[in-house]
Amino acid sequence: MNLLFVSAVIICLFVLIFVIKFEKGLSRWLGISALISLSWALYSIIFIAKLDRFQSVPQKIFYIHVPSAWISFVAFFLVFIFSLKYLYTSRSRDDLLANSFAEVGVFFNTLVLITGPIWAKPIWGVWWTWDARLTTSLILWLLYVAYLMLRSYIDDFERRARLSAILGIFSFLNVPIVHYSVLWWRTLHPAPVVIRSGGMSDLPMSMHIALWSSCFSVVVLFIYLVRKRYKIGKFINLKEF
Repeated sequence: MNLLFVSAVIICLFVLIFVIKFEKGLSRWLGISALISLSWALYSIIFIAKLDRFQSVPQKIFYIHVPSAWISFVAFFLVFIFSLKYLYTSRSRDDLLANSFAEVGVFFNTLVLITGPIWAKPIWGVWWTWDARLTTSLILWLLYVAYLMLRSYIDDFERRARLSAILGIFSFLNVPIVHYSVLWWRTLHPAPVVIRSGGMSDLPMSMHIALWSSCFSVVVLFIYLVRKRYKIGKFINLKEF
């Protein structure tokens, strides 16, 4: 695996350790759980998962790239749900949750756009190509960055919440396009390996361990980050009102 990327992951783990020192209660335990599960996931990726016979070491990016993509889809789906709820109830809590999920979703979607080219370069020979999956993924990232920018530019709470809810609902429409892009168009990006008929049975046990360890660690980290962002958002709202 790319040494620079592994170094970046290790640095992130140390940053997480530093942040956890200042946590209390459930947030502290979530942070510790995220740290332990991420450490185990990194160990299983490097030392347990067997090398792919065709792609060798670069394939190990798969164990970070795929869970990050999945959890970003989950985050954007939750933005969609809580945006709908806000338009129906006008509760500030729903708006704050939508914003929290959007920010964390953008973080994981950014990881997807970073790990993708790192994986693509040794396999495809290029860092980036305007492939249907890559292009729609970039559009998805731009839509949710636009969502966050919209929120930062509007001071009036009700107008900001209403417009961002509409954009959050609209932006989610691109998620199924991203998912099905490899089936609708001819692409360099491979078709789904795990979520397909017989996909799971094609993976050896060592790859299962690495993949699901990564998925679990990403879910725990996701919950921790959303909870953290929600608490920060509540504090900001109190200052605004």
